[in-house]
Amino acid sequence: MPLRPTPDALRERAFAVLGSDVAGARFLDLFAGTGSVGLEALSRGASRIVFIEHHRAAHTIIQRNISQFEDAAKQIRILCRTASKAITEFARRGEIFDIAWADPPFGEWQEGASVLATAWEKGVLKDNGIACLELPAQANFEDLPPILEVQRELAGGASRLLILGKG
Repeated sequence: MPLRPTPDALRERAFAVLGSDVAGARFLDLFAGTGSVGLEALSRGASRIVFIEHHRAAHTIIQRNISQFEDAAKQIRILCRTASKAITEFARRGEIFDIAWADPPFGEWQEGASVLATAWEKGVLKDNGIACLELPAQANFEDLPPILEVQRELAGGASRLLILGKG
């Protein structure tokens, strides 16, 4: 399972754009990998972080990375399951998030778009929430699900990040 963490510079720019929306937010880190994005959200004042990662090895890495945040243990949850299954579970339980970040493997970036669209459709991401989708820099994203409206686009190395609103 190769990991491709979000480049530091791109993550910093994205969180600068998200700005004060992160403070107090319920943050969903889909396809979490090492957990660096969710931990960044935590460091910027998010009130709750849920990491979703279905690879056991990456799940272990996230657990190790969050162990240094013992004082924030009540704010953090890690689930080892697919992003689509997690969205279905959250919808059934009525859990709602303010911000969802999807960083799927580059070859599966369309799945990330689909999961974010489903999160809005099922009410897991609040109507005026924010979704972030990381994809390959060269990806053609003209065929995003109609519910995903590109608000801003950030480029960084081999990656591109779309900041999305509900369309």
